[in-house]
Amino acid sequence: QVQLVESGGGLAQPGGSLRLSCRASGFDFSTKVMGWYRQVPGKAREMVAFITTSGSTNYANAVKGRFTISRDNANNTVYLQMNSLSPQDTAVYYCYMPSGSSWGQGTQVTVSS
Repeated sequence: QVQLVESGGGLAQPGGSLRLSCRASGFDFSTKVMGWYRQVPGKAREMVAFITTSGSTNYANAVKGRFTISRDNANNTVYLQMNSLSPQDTAVYYCYMPSGSSWGQGTQVTVSS
């Protein structure tokens, strides 16, 4: 059974940083593309970043240069390092495995002074 469990969300000040983690289980993690999405109330879920099995990455323009996605295949975990946070980054962040259309439960990130 595929499981994706996010952690690391919370409250950050503008300009601050947070690191999200997504621990995966129930599938061969190292062979799957992994991604992060985010959603604010009343808006569609939007792609934040993806990482391939070889470590290639892709980012939404809104986060390019500020966020970094990485993976640790030994620990079945994908990370999202978020720097220079702004209030516009406030959202629920979801871990996603495209090949199984599997989502985590989400973790709230709030950026506010």
